[in-house]
Amino acid sequence: MDDLQITFIQSQLYWQNIEANLAMLEEKLWQNIEATDLIILPEMFNTGFTMQAQRLAEPMNSRTFRWMKQQAAQHNAVVTGSYIVREGMAYYNRLIWMEPDGNYAIYDKRHLFRMAQEDKYYNPGKKRLIRKLKGWKICPLVCYDLRFPVWSRNLVPEGEEDLPYHILLYVANWPAARIQAWDVLLQARAIENLSYCIGVNRTGTDGQGIVYNGHSAVVNPKGQYLARLEDEEEIVNVKLSSSELMGFRERFPAHLDSDSFKLQIDD
Repeated sequence: MDDLQITFIQSQLYWQNIEANLAMLEEKLWQNIEATDLIILPEMFNTGFTMQAQRLAEPMNSRTFRWMKQQAAQHNAVVTGSYIVREGMAYYNRLIWMEPDGNYAIYDKRHLFRMAQEDKYYNPGKKRLIRKLKGWKICPLVCYDLRFPVWSRNLVPEGEEDLPYHILLYVANWPAARIQAWDVLLQARAIENLSYCIGVNRTGTDGQGIVYNGHSAVVNPKGQYLARLEDEEEIVNVKLSSSELMGFRERFPAHLDSDSFKLQIDD
């Protein structure tokens, strides 16, 4: 694997204003002059974290989808983040993994935040996503998923030798009131999964008065920060070293002593 250049945007979001958010994020991306392989946006990056699913949802291949496709092509990089998608009568907090050539994959948020009644307005995902980029295997998840280690566990499949992914990635709207949990769990997920862990959060105050203070971060498998923000709006570029990751796994192969299990998802 070559080293991987990642770029993430920590920013305020315009409340339930798709057009304004897409224009703002596009401008920020063009301010970033560094070439990159992967651009990461927060959860519900075009609206903020809202339960107005019926009013704000888009079908696939609509405005936000086409915007992501355009940005990926223009920057020659994968662009990922989640927004509200409608399929038939169902609504999803859906992460799109958009590649420069227009190929894409989806991950629907599995764990819906019941304390905000997200489970009443959205349908849960049933399948994890792992994508390859320059030889790296990346597992993108969404916000509240961070609290559930079984869903993100990096276990060697039966009959195979390698761990499923090298990078665990969370896009989020994680509020300031619970930011200590965010900080601790990002480090824990990196350590227990012998992987890089990236968390991209937003800043500012949303239309419901909920305050977000960022703390977006990149953590290495030892739990050390390679990048860590406070509450500022910023575009961050970080290079991830494949030799450091694989060297650490070779020196400290804790995954060989992991307890094996299979996760059963009810339809």
